[in-house]
Amino acid sequence: MTSPQAIDRYAANVDPGVRASVYEGTKVPTEWRRQALWRDYADPDALRKLASQIKQHTLDHLDQYLEQATAKMEANGVEVLFATTPERARDLALQVLQRELAKTVVKSKSMLSEELHLNAFLEGYGIECIETDLGEFIIQIDDDIPSHIIKPIVHKNRRDIAKSFEREGLGDYNDDPETITRRARKHLRTGFLRADCGMTGGNFVSAESGRMVLVTNEGNARWCVTAPRLHIAMIGIEKLVPRDRDLGVMLNLLARSAVGQQLTVYTQFVNGPRSPGKDGPEKMVVIFVDGGRSRVLGSEYREILRCIRCGACQNVCPVYRQASGHAYRATYQGPVGAVLSPLLSNDFTQLADLPKASSLCGACNEVCPVDIPIPDLLVRLRDKAFREGATEAKRGTPPMAPYAWIATHPTAWRTGIKLSNVANVLPINLTPVPALQRWLGARELPEFRGGKFREWMNARKH
Repeated sequence: MTSPQAIDRYAANVDPGVRASVYEGTKVPTEWRRQALWRDYADPDALRKLASQIKQHTLDHLDQYLEQATAKMEANGVEVLFATTPERARDLALQVLQRELAKTVVKSKSMLSEELHLNAFLEGYGIECIETDLGEFIIQIDDDIPSHIIKPIVHKNRRDIAKSFEREGLGDYNDDPETITRRARKHLRTGFLRADCGMTGGNFVSAESGRMVLVTNEGNARWCVTAPRLHIAMIGIEKLVPRDRDLGVMLNLLARSAVGQQLTVYTQFVNGPRSPGKDGPEKMVVIFVDGGRSRVLGSEYREILRCIRCGACQNVCPVYRQASGHAYRATYQGPVGAVLSPLLSNDFTQLADLPKASSLCGACNEVCPVDIPIPDLLVRLRDKAFREGATEAKRGTPPMAPYAWIATHPTAWRTGIKLSNVANVLPINLTPVPALQRWLGARELPEFRGGKFREWMNARKH
């Protein structure tokens, strides 16, 4: 187990430029492109290892830090509730809203609320939910689902959005980004002013002080926690860090890994509700949500709970970039989703195919700010799927046994290579294997361009 003192000792050995930038606020270069982390720090891997140790230490002692955070929050005037299941989390949110006679909720972006399908649940009880993040607002009016952890509408363009705004009566068709933004701002402002409750997630919680951290680039979360009289924060139990100073490490990594910025535009530290000399909502309620996380914590896949939801693994994943987020059929997509979504599901077999949506190239691990060994976890989950009988054959794809036979018989392999181009011109219904018919019906094999190496080898033999 890594202790806070051991983490400090490790930090003392990190390159002084890294340590100063993280713990003492030294300015870093202004370059903000995708690889800002590698440009801004002389030894980014040391920083990633430090963050990994902080998160892993927290997970190893999660019960201790949850108890400490709860005591600090309650001392700050926050009501703290715990939900073991998604159903319990939704019920607790509803009970608080009904108790406080709240009929309208403005929401900041929260992947946890997406995971809980909270909007549809609350609306079923007559509570209006308004997404105030621009991307999530567009998702809501289109009755869509997010396709990226950070950029929920990465699958849409400005013309799609302009059509949606025209349909919803927000103005005539205009795909100018500034016009779209101004129309959204005008529409959402009325929601903030009449809302009874602001609902957020939470990027981090410091067990030392009970402070909750919200990270946004739009400022909507600030409205959610100040304008309404009630603030409800729904936070996964894995979002804790031991001390306030650890937030410096995480915030430096999150902004750079997510959007290439040194720091997000709005970073809020929320202590609690309004008190003498401190502004804020009249009441604040925090609901810590388990939702299967403790089950993951006790398994061999526990490293995935280090995730700080930066989306960096999605941005570099060749499979995600080709398949898009919706192909994953779950709240969390990309490499992190291929691990986390099946584990959080009540029925692992329903999403057991997701770990196979990976080339295992390792790019996700290379960019992960908390050094999660995602490729290793994917391989372990593939083995779990095999052991539990969630095989490819059950999902309508051809078994690998025929490929294994061909790949281990050189003559058959060479013949198959020469005939590979025939597959694209052969009528699918003439393919003798039904599973292969279904597979080819949705795919087109690339034209074979190889053979040069074998020709070169054969020439050298003579």
